[in-house]
Amino acid sequence: MRDRLRFAAFGGGLVVLLGAALGIGVLVGDPSDRGVEHSGVVLDGSYRSTGLSDSESGYTLADLSAPASPNRAGPLHFRITGPDGAPVTRFAVRHEKPLHLVVARSDGAEFRHAHPTMAADGTWSVEWTWATPGTYRVFADFAPELGDGAGLVLSRTVTVTGDAAARPLPPAAETASVDGYQVRLQRDSGDLRFTVTRDGRPVTDLEPYLGAYAHLVGLHAPSLAYLHAHPQGEVGRTSPGPEAAFHVEPPVPGPYRLYFEFAHGGSVHTAEFTLEFAPLSTAPSTSGAGHHPGGEHR
Repeated sequence: MRDRLRFAAFGGGLVVLLGAALGIGVLVGDPSDRGVEHSGVVLDGSYRSTGLSDSESGYTLADLSAPASPNRAGPLHFRITGPDGAPVTRFAVRHEKPLHLVVARSDGAEFRHAHPTMAADGTWSVEWTWATPGTYRVFADFAPELGDGAGLVLSRTVTVTGDAAARPLPPAAETASVDGYQVRLQRDSGDLRFTVTRDGRPVTDLEPYLGAYAHLVGLHAPSLAYLHAHPQGEVGRTSPGPEAAFHVEPPVPGPYRLYFEFAHGGSVHTAEFTLEFAPLSTAPSTSGAGHHPGGEHR
C-alpha cells in the first residue's frame, strides 16, 4: 500500500506538525515558540495532530521526566491522559506497537525511535541515556483504542544540561554508510528509492521491522515539520530488498534530514540523508541528494 504524503498549510485539513529545528541557533528553548509558520503532512488521513503541542483533542502528554544530564542512564517516564483527566491505558496497535516514541535533538544531530512499555497505571517508561547535551523534543505517536481511530502525536521538550553548539545540516549526498551497509538514495518524480547493499552486493533479505521492510522519518528545516512514511508494497508480497520505495509528494520547500530505518542481520540500522524539496508549484527540486543547487536531480 502506498503511503501518500500531502503537505498543507498549518491549520488546514488533517496535519501532522512535529519534529526538530535543524541547524537554527543554539540548542535552547521550545521550537514551537519561534513564531515559524509551520507546514504539515497528511499520512493516509490517519493523523490529526499538530504535534508541537503537549495537548490535542483532550489528550495530553503528561508527567514527562528523564535524566537531566548526558551519559547517565535512567528512566524516561510519561503518561497520556484523556479528556476526563485520567491516564489512558487502552491504545490501538499501529505498526505492531501501541505507542511509538520519537526523540530528536533540535538540530537533528541525535535521533532515536523507541518503544516504551506501559505499566498498569498508564505510565510509559523506557531506559534512557542522552548521548549529548542540548534541547530535545519527545514525541508520542499513538491512537487511543476508544477514539475514532485517528492517530495523535503529542510532544514536549527536554533540556539536557551542558554546553551544546548547534551542528550544521550535513551536505546532501547520494549514498550513506551505516554499520557496514551502503544505502543509495534516488529520486524518481514523487518517489524516493533507497537501495541497500553490503560489500558491493545487493541485500535481498531485508527483515520485517514494525510491519514493513523499512521506515522513513524526515525532519524539515526550518518549519519543524515531521514526516513518517512506510514503503510501497507489503511484507510477504513485496521483494524484501534491495530496494524500498516511498511515495512522497513534494513537501514544503527546504532541506530535510531523512532517517531511513531498515532491519537486517537481527538489528535495526538507520541511514541518514539530507534532501531538499522544491515547492509543489515549481519544477522538481534543483538540489538534493548528491546534487548542488542548479543541477536537476531525477
